[in-house]
Amino acid sequence: MAANLETLKSSLRIDGDDDDELLKGYLSAATSYIKQAIGDDDSVLGFYEMEGVSNLFETAVYALAGSYWYYRTSITSNTVNPVDLVVDSIIGQLRGLYNQKQDEVNDNGN
Repeated sequence: MAANLETLKSSLRIDGDDDDELLKGYLSAATSYIKQAIGDDDSVLGFYEMEGVSNLFETAVYALAGSYWYYRTSITSNTVNPVDLVVDSIIGQLRGLYNQKQDEVNDNGN
């Protein structure tokens, strides 16, 4: 199951639909960011749908999209918000799993 708008809205406790387009953009941006940080689908086909990966991936997408929602102002006179540690830790876990699966694919191809 891919990250979806209704689950994001529920997690952010948003009832209306006024910001749906903005939230869809945040989901798309978060998905792209995380996949670029880990690796693409081409090297390890189906990686993001694998058991043990899909839930971590979705959690990271929702966490990052939620951060985009809460911290919409990127340029302020105040201190900058720190990087989301939840997303960072999940990306680290997924990178390890991705590299492991990529090694398995490469070993089978040789």
